[in-house]
Amino acid sequence: MNNTEYALIVAGGKGTRIKSKVPKQFLDVGGIPVLMRTINAFYEYSPSIRVVIVLPEDDFTLWHELCSLHKYNKPVLLQAGGETRFQSVKKGLERIEDDGLVAIHDGVRPLISKDIIAASFRLAAVHGSAVAAVRLKESIRITDQDTTKAIDRSKFRLIQTPQTFKVSLIKQAYHMKEDPALTDDASVAERAGHAISLFEGSYENIKITTAEDLVIAEALIATRK
Repeated sequence: MNNTEYALIVAGGKGTRIKSKVPKQFLDVGGIPVLMRTINAFYEYSPSIRVVIVLPEDDFTLWHELCSLHKYNKPVLLQAGGETRFQSVKKGLERIEDDGLVAIHDGVRPLISKDIIAASFRLAAVHGSAVAAVRLKESIRITDQDTTKAIDRSKFRLIQTPQTFKVSLIKQAYHMKEDPALTDDASVAERAGHAISLFEGSYENIKITTAEDLVIAEALIATRK
């Protein structure tokens, strides 16, 4: 099997919920833009990893300006995204010409650790897929109009990225017709008939979506110094 490792980092956010005019992947966290910190995590795992960044084409100029400002020269292959995450991932996968393993990751999860990245590749090589997930910390209830019912939280997981797959498997899965119900790569692979293997993620692997997430990220970065 070809064990070439790729990181497909999808960064198409607009910063709407964070109330920022600058897309959230370009906001500063710990002294550098979020997206650069995310890319760095994968290069810390392996200097030989091949990185594909999917961005809205309108953001290419800003990305190059930030690279110049921060003297950032990590090798990445830029790919213009689509209207949806599904389309963006599909376009990114098209830039991977060889087989191997690909970790599909949110560009706004900058605190991913090299241990989790390593685990995802190791498990995907064996099972074909490896999806990071964490257990729920709080009680949950299901609601139906005016009634609610407690649910056993031990049966549920919060899904994160990376979601890592054999390249041939996930590329084949993305040939299907887009469906809004397919909210992540695992759901696409599952719809295509593939079993999904979960592994333990990390509560620190937060997705920066709202303003408080930036505060939490800064605090976590400070603890790592």
